[in-house]
Amino acid sequence: MGRHLALGSPPLAGAGSSGRRCLDHARGDRRRQPGNPARSDGHPARQAPTGQGRRRPVKAARETATLDRLSGGRLTLGVGLGSDRSGNELSITGEELDDRRRAGMLDEALEILTAAWSGEPVHHRGEHYTVDGMRFLPRPVQRPGVPVWVGGYPGKRKPLRRAVRFQGFFPVDLEHPDQLAEIVAEIASVRKEIGRDATEPFDVVAALPVGTDPAPYASAGATWWMAEFPWDGVSVDQVRGVIRDGPAPSQNR
Repeated sequence: MGRHLALGSPPLAGAGSSGRRCLDHARGDRRRQPGNPARSDGHPARQAPTGQGRRRPVKAARETATLDRLSGGRLTLGVGLGSDRSGNELSITGEELDDRRRAGMLDEALEILTAAWSGEPVHHRGEHYTVDGMRFLPRPVQRPGVPVWVGGYPGKRKPLRRAVRFQGFFPVDLEHPDQLAEIVAEIASVRKEIGRDATEPFDVVAALPVGTDPAPYASAGATWWMAEFPWDGVSVDQVRGVIRDGPAPSQNR
């Protein structure tokens, strides 16, 4: 669920819900390619970052195309390395534990997904995955494909450099707006370094507990606010209430 918050001017040019989180847009809606249908309220369907290395890219390509078509071109895919810190989820399910190998799996998966969304035959032979001339149809509604947000911890340069190749960055465990401002400045610097078009839209997400004023984070460069809830003891009615009410009136300025 997205709600527009007209907060400040964007430091970066161009700069829903998932699980127990809901999202509020901190500025304008994503620019759309001509001919891409959008729901009349303009609310994108968002997904919080998940460990893409745990998903087969061929399966993810089919799923994301389907979701984008069902939502009328409103899907954004959130990806990251994943972590064994939360309940030892990787170790107890036999997943890859080495961060570098999962990073390689993620990069290969993103390469396959990008190629699959084009609708052209995909030819990929890498260390982790092989796709030999497979074509993925129908394509997603959005062109050239589904926007991707990459998650990563502040201060970790590799996730950020991965993110600037796509459409957004989702810093994990933000502590204060100044930290976000530093991230936004680094994103702008890296995008310039690799020659990305400065007018190309790029989102920066601030995940904050319910009741936190998102305005300082929007001023620091956040384009989306994700309202965070505790992982247990939260009712559906509480989540719906936050979606319905959005930020307090004093914050919506």
